[in-house]
Amino acid sequence: MDALEIYIDGNWVKPDGAREMAIINPADERQIGRVALGSAADVDRAVAAARRAFDAWSTTTRAERLEALRRIVDGFRARRPELARLMTMEMGVPITFSTERQATVALFHFEEAIRVLETYEFERPEPTGIIRREPIGVCGMITPWNWPLNQMASKIAPALATGCTMVLKPSEIAPLSARALAEIIDAAGVPAGVFNLVQGDGPTVGEAIAGHPEVDMVSITGSAGAGIRVAKLAADTIKRVAQELGGKSANIILPDADMAKAVAAGVHACNTNAGQNCQSPTRMLVPRVNRDEAIAAARGAIDTIVLGDPMDPKTTMGPLVSQSQFDKVQALIASGIDEGATLVAGGPGRPAAANAGYFVRPTVFADVTPDMRIAREEIFGPVLSMMFYDSEDEAVAIANDTPFGLAGFVQSPDPERARKIANRIRAGRVYYNGAPFDRSLPFGGYKQSGNGREFGLAGFEEYLETKALVGFTA
Repeated sequence: MDALEIYIDGNWVKPDGAREMAIINPADERQIGRVALGSAADVDRAVAAARRAFDAWSTTTRAERLEALRRIVDGFRARRPELARLMTMEMGVPITFSTERQATVALFHFEEAIRVLETYEFERPEPTGIIRREPIGVCGMITPWNWPLNQMASKIAPALATGCTMVLKPSEIAPLSARALAEIIDAAGVPAGVFNLVQGDGPTVGEAIAGHPEVDMVSITGSAGAGIRVAKLAADTIKRVAQELGGKSANIILPDADMAKAVAAGVHACNTNAGQNCQSPTRMLVPRVNRDEAIAAARGAIDTIVLGDPMDPKTTMGPLVSQSQFDKVQALIASGIDEGATLVAGGPGRPAAANAGYFVRPTVFADVTPDMRIAREEIFGPVLSMMFYDSEDEAVAIANDTPFGLAGFVQSPDPERARKIANRIRAGRVYYNGAPFDRSLPFGGYKQSGNGREFGLAGFEEYLETKALVGFTA
């Protein structure tokens, strides 16, 4: 199963050069295919195609863009089981989760773009003129491996809807689902050059996109380091940069919450997708008086996690995506032990039953202090830090004591009490009592978690410029 071609100007073509990389199934460490890595020259070709296509696509009617998006939705739905299977193979996410969440959430973004586009007012009259919103131009998109289709769709859908053209660089670790999505877009009849796919690594393809003078906007989802690098490269041409970066989200469990229930839910939320989520609630803040109860509940929740073959529908946690990610998480678990945190569950090494694969023992630490590495660094693995507080003010202070600000979580039966806490958390999203994902509300961070917003109306408008027509009347 290979991804040896890139998609430029409506055609599948061989990339410039001959670099290839193995695609590894993280559940058994076996090679399942190869991906060809593109070059800066390939980016030049793709950007040129997108630039040529922009004039025509940007002037299409609302109806034309809606029709294209609806054809993509139909194609996506028809191939959803295949898309889920590809993600399970390339990144190890359990098949049930990849079907019910990974693929489904990605589809949501195309549906949401349709919803917004159907009624969006691109021109608004004012007493002295008209405010007009126009597509920003050629967009570069850099996406990660942890929610591959979701992150691609959250950028592609609004860009198409607003009349932009684009060059996508997905993660080279998860290239199969990206190729399948490109096939769906091609089959939907999106005009040549509007969408282009260049597989490759960050230092080569990603940097070429970020610094390209003919790219008008770059949207990146990735690490803080990657976001900084992209912003620096983009600065030379003063292009717009939208960044969804790392997180270190706090989950504040207030004293009036059902402690056992809230802790168990927090453990499972932290371990979703094997903890490889940017907004994962990895810091659980618990009243100090509830320490022992919370620890017992956490141990009980860990015991219900089913590790195993990600293709087995009964599996609830699969492996991490790669050897390097496995090594990083192991090092951070070791640091928690070395720095004096109390190991509640899990710990270093693979689970006893795992003879192969990048499986990590779901791990919980208690008595974590804000200065420990596991409390400050984004782990991107199934590692939870339990931290204890004596007052609500202290809980808020701990929650905000991080360079990140992507998400926060508050647990309480009292919505008014929880709302007061939520308003004080410096983060782009705050979830109340395990509220579900919402595709229509803005998603993005404060501080080093990035800038800009995705999803819904806010994500739609990221791809628009604002023009004032002075002295004109509607």
